[in-house]
Amino acid sequence: MSRIRRAGPLPIGEARPHVQALRPLLSPGGARTGSLAHAVLDHLLVDVISAVQDSLDRALLERQASEERFQVDVFLGDVSFETSYSLPGEGQPPRVRVDISIDWPTWSQTAYRSWSIGETPAEMPEAVLGVSMRIQRLAERPSAERVLSVLSPASPPIGQDPLVRTATTIEEVRADPETDDPSDEPSNEPSVHWAVEGSYEGAIRFDEAQLEDPGSLAPIADALTRWVASTLVRLADLPLTYHPPDPADAP
Repeated sequence: MSRIRRAGPLPIGEARPHVQALRPLLSPGGARTGSLAHAVLDHLLVDVISAVQDSLDRALLERQASEERFQVDVFLGDVSFETSYSLPGEGQPPRVRVDISIDWPTWSQTAYRSWSIGETPAEMPEAVLGVSMRIQRLAERPSAERVLSVLSPASPPIGQDPLVRTATTIEEVRADPETDDPSDEPSNEPSVHWAVEGSYEGAIRFDEAQLEDPGSLAPIADALTRWVASTLVRLADLPLTYHPPDPADAP
């Protein structure tokens, strides 16, 4: 049976600009436009990133642009993308936030490249997905049990498999009051900020239909968005006490 193949991916060691700089080359309907479209954009990882970002944007979640990174490990060849979103109108820093990482390991690139030139890879490629649900700016120590009642042990299936909660961290940050003279004793008690973070890990395993048709990635991204958005809303609804937003961080 003949296979309709997409343009072959660039070798992973070649430099790529930040994915946000590439997005203007995508038309609203998802078709590639511009002279760099096939050379730069026709890669499964970029399709996954775009599908996730588009789904989160459609859900009206607020992207934290300063937290977004696209990185290449020049020694190992792994590629990773990190982004953060919050509920709209939360202020800075937001009370609740999700950090999402998408890792493309070297072996997935090898498998994808083999598939793109017509070979049968030993394993189909996959992207490693990490999600951290964070509630922060808390004015007092939170009840771990109350927060864990919202942070379920596993997500709904994201593609073929759910993400599994691997760790829950409670943070305490004590900020000493500022003084004009470092030798002066602070007159006020230090400001204490608490935060709770639940970390989830899993993988998006791709089948051949998804390699052939990037549009089929949308249901995976939408499943991730539904779970993320509902969890952020439930975290924000917990009856907890917060510090006000930091005026210094206001836009």
